[in-house]
Amino acid sequence: MRIALDAMGGDYAPQAVLQGALMAKESFSKENKEIVLIGNQAIIHSHFEKLGADKNAFEIVHTEDVIQMGEHPTKAIGQKPNSSIMLGFKMLKEKSVDAFCSAGNTGAMLVGSLFTIKAIPGIDRPGIAGFIPKEDGRYGILLDVGANADCKPEFLDQFAVLGSLYSKYIFNIENPKVGLMNLGEEEQKGTILTQATHQLLKNNPKINFVGNIEGRDAFNDRADVIVTDGFTGNVVLKLAETFYELMEKRNFMDPFIELFNYAGVGGSPILGVNGNVIIGHGVSTPIAIKNMLNLAVQLTEAGIVDKIKNAYN
Repeated sequence: MRIALDAMGGDYAPQAVLQGALMAKESFSKENKEIVLIGNQAIIHSHFEKLGADKNAFEIVHTEDVIQMGEHPTKAIGQKPNSSIMLGFKMLKEKSVDAFCSAGNTGAMLVGSLFTIKAIPGIDRPGIAGFIPKEDGRYGILLDVGANADCKPEFLDQFAVLGSLYSKYIFNIENPKVGLMNLGEEEQKGTILTQATHQLLKNNPKINFVGNIEGRDAFNDRADVIVTDGFTGNVVLKLAETFYELMEKRNFMDPFIELFNYAGVGGSPILGVNGNVIIGHGVSTPIAIKNMLNLAVQLTEAGIVDKIKNAYN
């Protein structure tokens, strides 16, 4: 198994990325797993020397081009075809790697995936999956969390299937419960979008739809998969991440609060594209990078892309 990692992506790259790669490599040492770094070889070697690490410990795909965090995704992709992000997608498309991870420009990761490896046939809009802590110590899936700010009911219907497949094959939940985020439990409540989506979800034989859920149900066991548009999902996810920061400042921690630390999951997969793609938080720490790589291993071993393809054949 080979996992490509954008060494230059993220607010604290390349140092935090390389430290995370070293941590992951140590945990992979006795397994048939390899991390391929993409970035400026001289800079990577320099940082490895500062870290006291073997500069030849990883295969490095050299490039001097980087899509910066503030660049316009579509323009940057056209202007920088040899950037670390675009080379990662090129390798994924050519199947020389099994997964691609980056904590770099989120928009470029999303647009790059659609331009290169493309959406799985039958998927209208791939979505970014976020992970919401549950009171019983596990995670639920929130989909979408930012790829599609404006949605059609058909998109949310597909998010429900994508989230259900992920829950089944990654979280081992045999018949995951799907809830539609809304402002009330009653079927007739909500916007034009949620009302129309409700009708699609309740008639979708591929999912276990349990109806509308409210924001107060995000962290309980009412639903394993929460479906919403990318605008709402991103707000909910960022709010959840803030809980950890607030509690940490107040020195109030317990196992449930610890689950709100984004670094524990490491990244968010783009579901519905023709390859394993994981987006890391821009402020990813070495621990977050390590866990993002572990998530890439999980996705690859579970064959989640093939499971989604089979569902739409």
